[in-house]
Amino acid sequence: MIPFKPLRVDRSNIPIVSDKEIDEYAHMVLEDYRPELLRTPGAIRVEHFLERYLSVTFEAKDIYYEENESPIWGATAFQDSWIKVFDRERNRVMPIEIKKDTIILDNYVMKDGKEGLALFSGLHEGGHFLIHPGVFSQNCEGQTSLFQAETQQIVCCRRENVENLKPIRRRRTHEEWLEHHADYFAAAIAMPNVTFKPFVKQLMRNSGIQEDRIVLGNCYNIDAFACKELPSSIANTYGVSKKAAFIKLRKCGFIVSVQDWRNTVAQLSV
Repeated sequence: MIPFKPLRVDRSNIPIVSDKEIDEYAHMVLEDYRPELLRTPGAIRVEHFLERYLSVTFEAKDIYYEENESPIWGATAFQDSWIKVFDRERNRVMPIEIKKDTIILDNYVMKDGKEGLALFSGLHEGGHFLIHPGVFSQNCEGQTSLFQAETQQIVCCRRENVENLKPIRRRRTHEEWLEHHADYFAAAIAMPNVTFKPFVKQLMRNSGIQEDRIVLGNCYNIDAFACKELPSSIANTYGVSKKAAFIKLRKCGFIVSVQDWRNTVAQLSV
């Protein structure tokens, strides 16, 4: 396993790292784990990656959350700790011990038909495990925990934090940076740029699209291809969800909105 070594960290020990640096790190990890994934588009075996490469304990549980809270889809323990789960046999909430270096996914994401979400959620937690051990090995402002400050060695990730690479147009909190790092890492591992970009370009050429960018809103047929056919082809190849595929397409600039395109043109003309 290749450790993550950030060049800079902030006062809370959160790595100051760019998306490009995460892409480069993900490339090194895949080169060490399964170099064939850098040559041919294909799906990573997430449980194998977590258990064999990261050497973590992987479990699926009904992770408990309060009624007024967003569902928790994954958790990573950096030290021995506790987590609340719903025991269906006893029909009650109970705390269970979670050992150091354990990744838990909620049973919801492990359901049949949600394999893409399970893959991305598992890689998201793997991103925390690799990139953020220095954050959760000590108590610091901005940490995310299921419980109180004294047990801040476990990070929990809610529904809105997974499969979400949309730009945040305001100053990011510590938690937002942590979740962005983990989510970007998941996308970089699941759909590495070295295969993803050529694969997408070929799919576009095969559909008669010669440009490397689709501006939504100009043509119904092209919009349908960009929003349905293209993400479906990527999802089937990489094992991710269509949502994750579409977000990656947007992030890489293959799909842009009319407004974003107009803004880009305006900036270039200045």
